[in-house]
Amino acid sequence: MIDIDPASLRWVKSSYSDNGGDCIEVAPEASQHFMPVRDSKDPEGPALVFSRSAFAAFVAAAAAGEFGEV
Repeated sequence: MIDIDPASLRWVKSSYSDNGGDCIEVAPEASQHFMPVRDSKDPEGPALVFSRSAFAAFVAAAAAGEFGEV
């Protein structure tokens, strides 16, 4: 289990996120092994934590259009 306090993290979102609020925020400085992710519209809500390699694979797949039109 990973014990990370989301309130103590510095959250950032992409400069490309000017799309009406449908974006995520990440806390890249939280850990060298994990990437916390949360919904920017619900900053007090839950955060998901992925391994950095899994998050990098997701970002690469999204950039390659593997999830189709969103």
